[in-house]
Amino acid sequence: MTSTLERTVPPAVVPDGSAVGRNDEDAAVEQPPSTVAKVATALIVGIPVAALLASVVVLWGNGIHLRDVVIAVALYALTGHGVTIGFHRLLAHKAFTANRPLKLVLVTLGSMAYQGAPIGWVANHRGHHVLADTVADPHSPQHHGSRPLGRVKGLWHAHVGWLFTYRGGHDRLAADLRTDPDIVRMNALFPMWCVVSLALPLAMGWILGGTFAGALGTLFWAGLVRVALLHHVTWSVNSLCHMFGRRPFSTRDASHNMSVLAVISMGESWHNGHHAIPRSARHGLLRGQWDSSARLIRIFERLAWADGARWPSSDDIGRRTNTLAGADVGYQGEST
Repeated sequence: MTSTLERTVPPAVVPDGSAVGRNDEDAAVEQPPSTVAKVATALIVGIPVAALLASVVVLWGNGIHLRDVVIAVALYALTGHGVTIGFHRLLAHKAFTANRPLKLVLVTLGSMAYQGAPIGWVANHRGHHVLADTVADPHSPQHHGSRPLGRVKGLWHAHVGWLFTYRGGHDRLAADLRTDPDIVRMNALFPMWCVVSLALPLAMGWILGGTFAGALGTLFWAGLVRVALLHHVTWSVNSLCHMFGRRPFSTRDASHNMSVLAVISMGESWHNGHHAIPRSARHGLLRGQWDSSARLIRIFERLAWADGARWPSSDDIGRRTNTLAGADVGYQGEST
């Protein structure tokens, strides 16, 4: 892959067709992050990781309260689906349409995941699709050589290193979101939702445990450790799923499916399927591919909270497989 490879923006990535005609050289222009931005990123990334490492020491010989586990799992699922359904499938790819209350709830939960404000998240993700695995991809692991050390460097860059390098030029890929007053307000409120994300487990621990020590324990497990786990599961889709796994679908990038991450990534690790049909509401396109985010979108449709979901048919899926469509294409739905 070279930086001169022309890539027009697929309509499936940018619904309003903005930025058509962008190429890798345009997008490769870098703007160094400020010192303040670097420090803020280091804190957001580092503090949850430190908590995750400290959890080994805390857990050793002391155990963990069931209350903390339940709250941590609940918040992990809520904020994780806020990212996978709200930020990713709703905002970035327009895979379905949500009514206003559902949209606000999903974007709120996604903001509580500490993965960035919605407009910036969508711009970076659309940039990834437009330039997938070219040298201008915001987080490709493919450009550090094929030797073991180079592959490790690539994985590090795709997993977390890219967060410290801002690649300019992707903002206009989310221009459609800046015309939505709700999303603009939610974007501005991102810092507040980050505070709520940690204040909520602290308050729940205090109410249910009755002591300040109990509240701190819940904050540790259901706040910091939960954020760290969700961070690294999400980032594994950027890194691991562009280097390891299976490729049942023909795509122009190095996206792979990793079944081992399917449950904890809420269906996001069926990444090759996602790159094959970006606007599909379901990423697990083949039989047996668990995708909790798609199942929830189905439920939202039945409750009349959402509509217009794009469910690819077996023919749609078959046309994109590396082999002829057959018995392994088990998903049936409405045609895109």
